Amino acid sequence: MAIEVVTRDFEVALQIPETDPAGMSETQRRDALSSVRRAEARLAGWRVRLINAERDQLGKGAAEMAARDELQVSKREAKREVETAASLTGLAETWKALESGEIPQKHAWLIAKASWEGPIDEAVLAEAAKHEPYDQFARTVRKEQREHSEDDGQSILDKQCKNRTGRFFESREDGMFVLSGEFDPITGNRLALAISDKERELWREEDPKNRRTPQQRVADALAELILEPKSGQRPRTALLVIADYDMVHRELVNARLCDGTPIPMGELRRLACDADILPGVFRAKTQKLWLGRKRRIATEAQRAALALRDKGCIGCDANPAWCQAHHIQPWSWGGPTNLDNLVLVCARCHHNIHDDGWQVIKCPDSGRYELHQPPDPFPDAGVDAHRPPQRNPVLLN
Repeated sequence: MAIEVVTRDFEVALQIPETDPAGMSETQRRDALSSVRRAEARLAGWRVRLINAERDQLGKGAAEMAARDELQVSKREAKREVETAASLTGLAETWKALESGEIPQKHAWLIAKASWEGPIDEAVLAEAAKHEPYDQFARTVRKEQREHSEDDGQSILDKQCKNRTGRFFESREDGMFVLSGEFDPITGNRLALAISDKERELWREEDPKNRRTPQQRVADALAELILEPKSGQRPRTALLVIADYDMVHRELVNARLCDGTPIPMGELRRLACDADILPGVFRAKTQKLWLGRKRRIATEAQRAALALRDKGCIGCDANPAWCQAHHIQPWSWGGPTNLDNLVLVCARCHHNIHDDGWQVIKCPDSGRYELHQPPDPFPDAGVDAHRPPQRNPVLLN
């Protein structure tokens, strides 16, 4: 049931099976999705060849115009297509793996972007791209960049700071006002903490019978922080930075944000000048991380410990700032608010647990918590489990 890409002369043809996906088993659907990914990768490789040939023969401007006209993309996307295609020219292993369908298109683009920013080990990344999901692979790329950086990643951070952008405009499609920005990881995490802290404050003030969606609440939190800042008071945020202590040299090493994003040691020292230093030994008696039935909502200390342990949503790796603390054994069933009964999940994955029966599983090998979808009750018939039409508007567990 695989999709095949066939090129004849100047035409590219897709051979797509006529089988109805509703009649497939779960294994068959997964195999078919894998074939889609390989076909898309092979098409992306062929597109790179076409764009590079256009650029080599007619110039960069002509290649961008051809990409814009024939791919029907924006000027910005056309420029990115040409730049990415040019970068892949010097990445033989990545290009080969893309054209053969071994690595996804987005993974190849990520390797190309990393090559713009500094030295990398292409062979290591091309191999990792064959089996790692995008979020995990992005962390692998960042780790690889830091290991090959000659200045502890400071030049990468400086380039990210230089490339910061912000835009606001009225959408021509629906008249909505759009605000967007790109920031370096440290600034971005501080913004995320400020917005998520305000979002939780708005949640506590809401009528439980008439709650906003998480997306609406984030939009309102952002608007309130900008339009109604408290006089002379900065947003209450605490950026969680983790570092190891080298007992031999008696110094901090391997500084990183709670999601694993590495930061240069020089940046850690700069942050220390503007922040309180709070050594966190999470098994110490001073940290109340096992609260039993005394409290339902996780404390800030517990959230910090969860961010350190889970590094984000256990289902989709969403940033810890956007996650909620979920009781593995539900509070309503007597579950305690203890660290070993809590995991971080984003709003979407939280609904998957409460509404669709997804399960929190602790991996016996790594000790990490993972989110698994419920088993198919009728695997031979290919019938999915029943999903209730109403989704729970209030999730505290």
